[in-house]
Amino acid sequence: MSKNVMKEERMKILELLSKGVISSDEAEKLLTALDRAETSFAESIVPTKKPPFRMLKIFVDSNDGDVVKIQVPIEFAKLLKSSKFNVNFTDNDIDIDSIIEMVNSGVMGEIVNVVSSDGDTVRIVVE
Repeated sequence: MSKNVMKEERMKILELLSKGVISSDEAEKLLTALDRAETSFAESIVPTKKPPFRMLKIFVDSNDGDVVKIQVPIEFAKLLKSSKFNVNFTDNDIDIDSIIEMVNSGVMGEIVNVVSSDGDTVRIVVE
């Protein structure tokens, strides 16, 4: 509904109230319902902005000085599990299903932090 139509509807309700056709309680209920309809309509026409991609970040710092930093959109990690790619994560001890399940349930931040006895560090973060 346009603003002019909404304004006309409000005026009709107030006119009915002034003529005694409806009570003040009824007028209040009608105006409240009209407000809800206006809010609902406004929300339906406002385009929703797609949130930015969540990123899966993997950091490996070895005691030998090797540094690995991987940053992949979560949606791409999901795509890796599809039949379009021939990637076998089980050979690398990476349970991508569990990671994707955690991300889908809303987990954010650091999900893995491993420090080995020889000083190697592995971190997996969702942002």
